[in-house]
Amino acid sequence: MEEKLQGYLEMAYELIVAHGMKVVMAIVVLIIGLWIISRIVKVLDKVMEKREVNVSLRGFFRPLVSILLKVMLFISIASMIGIETTSFIAVLGAAGLAIGLALQGTLANFAGGVMILLFKPFKIGDLIESQGHKGTVKEIHIFVTVLLTFDNKTVIIPNAAVSNNDIVNYTTQGILRVDMTFGISYDSNIKEAKDVLMNIVKNHPKVLKDPTPFVGVAELADSSVNLVVRPYAKVPDYWAVYFDVYEGGKVALDKAGITIPFPQMDVHLDK
Repeated sequence: MEEKLQGYLEMAYELIVAHGMKVVMAIVVLIIGLWIISRIVKVLDKVMEKREVNVSLRGFFRPLVSILLKVMLFISIASMIGIETTSFIAVLGAAGLAIGLALQGTLANFAGGVMILLFKPFKIGDLIESQGHKGTVKEIHIFVTVLLTFDNKTVIIPNAAVSNNDIVNYTTQGILRVDMTFGISYDSNIKEAKDVLMNIVKNHPKVLKDPTPFVGVAELADSSVNLVVRPYAKVPDYWAVYFDVYEGGKVALDKAGITIPFPQMDVHLDK
């Protein structure tokens, strides 16, 4: 028993003599490496903050960079000690490929989220239209974008679909043109009708003076002369102008004796 114990002690001593310096160096490299990684992550965070990178994206990149650097550090330390890392790296590569194939859709959404947060085609609070949905951007996550529609519905759209298709941002310019159409009869005075509608538009408190509102003939339809009314308003005032001008225009045209035609049908009875 004592001989076996003595043998184990001798083996331990030989291992310490053979690998002790490597272990000490590995520990030193580990400590220094972890310190350098923490500094790199802090510098990266300050750079992203200075460039006003989205908070969600910063919160994702910090741990991602930290994990990748630590994995590289641990592989280097294992190689220093004498552990064979070639097969380990191959296993990691195969696992990464399998995970990538399994999460293909998720990774596409992630890439789309990164593109949105980096290039900022829209921001929280913007009125946008995407994938057939129109609404205000409430949240931008790494994988999805959340919209609140005009009828108070929450729409969650995958970022891959948003970033790879058309996006209409109604808020970018700060103002919107409000397009409306009024039909008047062929017997009505066009100039008088235009003056009535222009007066309604110009007197509305939320209609902008610049760009100048426009009223003109757009179409000679089957039963009416169609006048387009195009004032400009700030984005939050869009619907107020839309509804007010339609209502005010109808009332003003009635007062002026200008007829707004509606579909009629003549029925002839054969005796």
